[in-house]
Amino acid sequence: MPKETATYTHGHHESVLRSHTWRTAANSAAYLIPHLRPGLRVLDVGCGPGTITADLAALVGPEGHVTGVDSAAAILDQARATAAERGLENTEFAPADVHALDFPDDSFDVVHAHQVLQHVGDPVTALREMHRVCRPGGIVAARDSDYQAMTWYPEHPTLDAWLTLYRRVARANGGEPDAGRRLRSWALSAGFTDVTSSAATWCYATPDELSWWTGLWADRTVASSYAARATESGHATEAQLKEISGAWREWGTHEDAWFMVPHGEILCRA
Repeated sequence: MPKETATYTHGHHESVLRSHTWRTAANSAAYLIPHLRPGLRVLDVGCGPGTITADLAALVGPEGHVTGVDSAAAILDQARATAAERGLENTEFAPADVHALDFPDDSFDVVHAHQVLQHVGDPVTALREMHRVCRPGGIVAARDSDYQAMTWYPEHPTLDAWLTLYRRVARANGGEPDAGRRLRSWALSAGFTDVTSSAATWCYATPDELSWWTGLWADRTVASSYAARATESGHATEAQLKEISGAWREWGTHEDAWFMVPHGEILCRA
């Protein structure tokens, strides 16, 4: 079976997990929620710290079961702790490569991936594997942001430079940062014939939202694995990253600041 060839751009620095642990089924998988019910078996691919996974487990429990998998085995301890803190007994977690999932055919009713396909080397093969482990009639669901479509106000040339740099680094790592617009195409290439496409956004506009969003990106730009990969690969200097980090903080103080993150979504009937 194919193996992962891409390198995860962000890593698991605190500034990254600050974003990941904010995610819930409500703010990150609302398109899937109407299709969940107690008793279903769910696979959550790229579960990270497990906040969405735990919400899915609550929605299909107590009879249902959720398995969370991630290519970074170290983050699974945090996912297990998240489930334990919520008193969930219908979850389990394991390391996995989405290109070669270690489960039999037809193992799950729902296979879900949030912000995963933009970071993998072969998203079409990943979707085929998600299809393989999903029972006939089940659902494969994926949601990914689209960096090129992100927009903000007021305009800021250094944030323009951030977006250009991030997309270049992500592609050099083997991923596709503009994945949201490509999900339907990837699903069709993977052999799905019943694909429902949708879109949704995150929007940051209040002072608290902007402080959180710009603060995590300011920190991520200089302290995360993304920062290391940007400098080590020659895409940016430390001085350039510090300039971008400062621009994030300065831009976030504007009274009229507004930032939108668009996402593509697919629901594929297996």
